[in-house]
Amino acid sequence: MATKATVYKAELEVSDIDRGYYATHHLTLAQHPSENDRRLMARLIVFTLFADEALEFGRGLSNEEEPALWQKDLTGGIIKWIELGQPDESAVRRACGKAQQVIIVSYSGNSAEVWWTKNQAAFGRLKNLLVIDLDVDEVDSTTSLLQRTMRLQATLQEGVCQWMQGDTTACVRPRIRMDSIVKR
Repeated sequence: MATKATVYKAELEVSDIDRGYYATHHLTLAQHPSENDRRLMARLIVFTLFADEALEFGRGLSNEEEPALWQKDLTGGIIKWIELGQPDESAVRRACGKAQQVIIVSYSGNSAEVWWTKNQAAFGRLKNLLVIDLDVDEVDSTTSLLQRTMRLQATLQEGVCQWMQGDTTACVRPRIRMDSIVKR
């Protein structure tokens, strides 16, 4: 018998001072049986960084044709394709052909360095790609916030994301490796 996903509910209050975005999102996160707490929280961090009313979680691990998160316009066109981890160069290239913006977020420390070194030159040729690193220790610190039902406040200011739930806090400082997205 297959193991089922673990479901988490989150009320996420986002105050993104950098973008002037303020909203509360009621989210349901399904943790795939093969997904660890670090990756689940990385998905929630990434949702916070790019929060938008149209941003939603994809099937990611259970469907290779969908990213971890994506944002579509009213016609179904893909505005943002957001993938976590270290996708291979051909998958990134395909995503760049499907979406206006592709965002890759790595969160695994030293293996991310090896992945970046291997793919940096090929990624440099793509014109709609943003590559971000999250510090693995900072992502791990957010797992202390993980509960089946969460009520989180996240404040983004000057590129830093501060998380709060009750008396527990965590801080994430994303680092941009590459940004070839043309601003419109």
